[in-house]
Parts: sequence; structure tokens; C-alpha cells
Amino acid sequence: MFSIFKQDPIKKLNKAYEAKLEQAMYAQRNGDIKSYSMITAEAEDIVKQIQELERLTK
Repeated sequence: MFSIFKQDPIKKLNKAYEAKLEQAMYAQRNGDIKSYSMITAEAEDIVKQIQELERLTK
């Protein structure tokens, strides 16, 4: 009955992924390549989580 109020975890992860990519872009523009690579690695981990959830829901 209350499933309409349940948040979609994939949608939440996609939002976090987009935010990480934006953070990485700003770090790269500022010349902080070390932070850029760390943030990009975090974004890749989020992508793996998204893919795993999509695989489990199908």
C-alpha cells in the first residue's frame, strides 16, 4: 500500500553519480588531478552499484 512512498535506490544512486562527476569536473578545472582521480574512482564504484541493482531487479 505504501510502496508509492518508497524511494527508488537506482534513482538515488544516479543522482549521487551525477554529483560525483560534477565534483570531479570542478577538481579537474582547478588543477587538482589527485582529487579528480579519487572522485572519479568513487563515481565508478557508484556505477558498479547501479549495475548490480539493475541486474538484481531484472
